[in-house]
Amino acid sequence: MKAARRAAVVAALATLPLGLVPAVAGAAVEGPVFVGGEAQPVFDPKDVVRESVWVRAPVDSDRDGRDDEVYTEVVRQKATDRGLKVPVVFFNSPYFSGGNDVANHDVDVELYVPNRKGGYDKRDGSLLKAQADERIAAAVGPNPGPITSGRYEAYFVARGFAMVYAESLGTGKSTGCPTSGGHNETIGSRSVVDWLNGRTTARDAAGADVKATWTTGKVGMMGVSYNGTLPNAVAATGVEGLEAIVPIAAISSWYDYYRADGAVVAPGTFQGEDLDVLAEYVYTREDREVCKPVIADVAARQDRVTGDYSPFWDERNYVKDAHKVRAAVLAVHGLSDWNVKVKQVSQWYEALKRNGVEHKIWLHQSGHTDPDTLRSVEWRRTVNRWFSHYLHGIDNGVEREPKSTIQREDKVTWTDEAEWPAPGTAKARVHPWAGGPTKGALRLQQVPGRPVVESLRDDASVLPEDLVDAPASVNRLSYATRPASEPLRFSGTARVDLAISFDRPAANVTALLVDRAPDGTSHIITRGWTDPQNRTSPSRTKAITPGERYKVEVELEPNDYVVPAGHSVEFVLISSDHDYTLRPAPGAGLSIDLTSTTVELPVVGGTQALRRSVG
Repeated sequence: MKAARRAAVVAALATLPLGLVPAVAGAAVEGPVFVGGEAQPVFDPKDVVRESVWVRAPVDSDRDGRDDEVYTEVVRQKATDRGLKVPVVFFNSPYFSGGNDVANHDVDVELYVPNRKGGYDKRDGSLLKAQADERIAAAVGPNPGPITSGRYEAYFVARGFAMVYAESLGTGKSTGCPTSGGHNETIGSRSVVDWLNGRTTARDAAGADVKATWTTGKVGMMGVSYNGTLPNAVAATGVEGLEAIVPIAAISSWYDYYRADGAVVAPGTFQGEDLDVLAEYVYTREDREVCKPVIADVAARQDRVTGDYSPFWDERNYVKDAHKVRAAVLAVHGLSDWNVKVKQVSQWYEALKRNGVEHKIWLHQSGHTDPDTLRSVEWRRTVNRWFSHYLHGIDNGVEREPKSTIQREDKVTWTDEAEWPAPGTAKARVHPWAGGPTKGALRLQQVPGRPVVESLRDDASVLPEDLVDAPASVNRLSYATRPASEPLRFSGTARVDLAISFDRPAANVTALLVDRAPDGTSHIITRGWTDPQNRTSPSRTKAITPGERYKVEVELEPNDYVVPAGHSVEFVLISSDHDYTLRPAPGAGLSIDLTSTTVELPVVGGTQALRRSVG
């Protein structure tokens, strides 16, 4: 573009509202344009070059004696054929070719008891193979059409970013096998970044070598759910060239997706799903035999019996490798996401902060979704500025802006704060007082004197929401503060320290934190689960002796929540959680000593704010 024409285009763009700039029709722009630190839509998103390649990954997960290959599609501006070099926004997914019809595990089973034979979950390799055989006819198979992102492709291509899509190993047109977060999947995804930086090879359908000569090598990854988990996984390898990631509703540790301190716990609305089920679901490559042994190995090693953390799960834990992350991380999550729960972003974000990684967090009030569906203009401006800075090198100050953006409960107000959890947050403790079968008190003072013991009976068939609202129940214990005199904000992770005993050698333990309105309606703010057999470590199952009292901690899912004035805060203890935990037959008895039980809340303003509001 001639200098005068380019200057005229830039001047015209500068007069339009940021984030609402239309594509400049007919403008033969040969390079990206930035206004106010944001890339502008100066390329025609339909005037592009599309390429399909298979990237070599240095792993042989399907055990066929050859390196796996990652099927990859490129969408880039035609100007890149004339010498323009652009950065890449990379979407990696196991879902581009759909999924199979897969049966989940049975969850109406008895809990594991060490040294006792039982029929906990009898799936073995032969049964898994038979079920896989039955599902082959239902397999979707490789996607015959081009891969695209209807939400983001035109947006980014118009603004000077190439789009790259890749199918995870074992899915679609890629080779290899799916392993639900395993090392091979990470290497496959990382290999695309390596190819974009000239460190590995790729071929086209005819077998000819293809090089990514059109890119600067700077890569940003983003995606939602599994597609957002892969950016976390790749960033945790420390790969060079991955400059920024935007993980949305993403997993940071697969153990915490399917387990909770030794308890087998489901992602919300997917009771009975596990790593093997997910691997079978995404197994859409044409070869329907080669990955069966690999998936059977996943089924055997995931251990739905003890629920213990193990090297198998450690391989799928990206938090421990946060110190390797080079990429700037814009972490995004819904505070009402009970599929990929908030712990996933909270623990990842804390680890990034500890290791000095560039970071920002976006928290919204919805569930398992992309914020583009909630606040499109402001969200797109945020991700635009993130990639413009870290991929194009524009000094727009995004790294100096507030680290935390939160949508408040009214779903209209958004607040920016220096960091998350909110500055000024401190632990504040409350204690349950007698009356739990109906409703006891929750006070700042500890119960004095000799042990005060209250008990409940497990019944997994009753929904926690019904137990919370029951005026009295043998299946739960409930304790409430007085109504808040002023709003009370929680920011971070609540915990419950229980002095607890059991009348059986195995039981679920579930803790709920509830907001009770003046009209009696309730809202479960957060919840948490544990297996008391793992009371000393998620990695170690230790038998329970019925009648013996134990110290058991329950960590609830992190949240950021404002309890309105006039509302009460309730701590509710139950055993099994119908929609999340395994569901044994009713009857297990749990008893807590109130004099040694504490609820620890992450209160903005700490104990002083708590005392002022409900003390």
